[in-house]
Amino acid sequence: MSADEAGSSLSGALPPPTHQFSMQSMSDAELIAAIHAVPTFTDPNVLAQIKIDGANGQHAALMRLNHPVRIQIEGSLGDYAYAYNAETDIRQTGNVGHGVGEGMRSGAVRIRGNAGVGAGAAMTGGTLAIYGDAGDRCGAGMRSGGIFVRGDVGHEVGVGAIGGMIVIGGDAGRNLGDAMNNVSVFIRGSAESLADGVTEAPLRKREMLRLGLLLINASIRGDAKEFRRVVPEAMLRAEEARRGEVAPNWR
Repeated sequence: MSADEAGSSLSGALPPPTHQFSMQSMSDAELIAAIHAVPTFTDPNVLAQIKIDGANGQHAALMRLNHPVRIQIEGSLGDYAYAYNAETDIRQTGNVGHGVGEGMRSGAVRIRGNAGVGAGAAMTGGTLAIYGDAGDRCGAGMRSGGIFVRGDVGHEVGVGAIGGMIVIGGDAGRNLGDAMNNVSVFIRGSAESLADGVTEAPLRKREMLRLGLLLINASIRGDAKEFRRVVPEAMLRAEEARRGEVAPNWR
């Protein structure tokens, strides 16, 4: 039976088989090649399942994955894990270092642990979900996509970002949104300070819908009404102009 036929028979029936690999017995290049060799299925709702053990703080692990499979990893990884990921659905239980998901283009990365500095920096698509805390400059320079952090984040969240959405379940540090453009930050807790040029904005139905979809994509149960929205002042003025709203000046 071909992989496509197997995918057709498995959708709605038995789950696909699980492929097992180890980071201890394979180099990173060998592991990536083995992952890309795993057959995929015609049905986009059926993903080949891969389990990887031996994660023990390796740096630059599993960069440039571009294969529609689901990977489960137990253990911690170092800096730049899953950078430039595309298509792959990754679920890790353990902490990661700096730069997790940097430059990712599509797919999903879910980290059930903490992340270091620069999580999701320069990403252009996909969903990065961190179920612990994240360090400084989360989402720095991002172009598109969505980042969810269940816990707290450090300073300068979204610095230099020009697109996308960042959701913070806890508190944020100083200078949130510095030089941010066309980005919405949703925060449940409080920020130590907002950067110049950004402001809190109304959480309208459209934004609540966008936030709700990201929470679903990040496999998070939550009420969008619990969050506040922070955006660039220019973005808020443009929104109000499109809606025909006027902000009166009483001076």
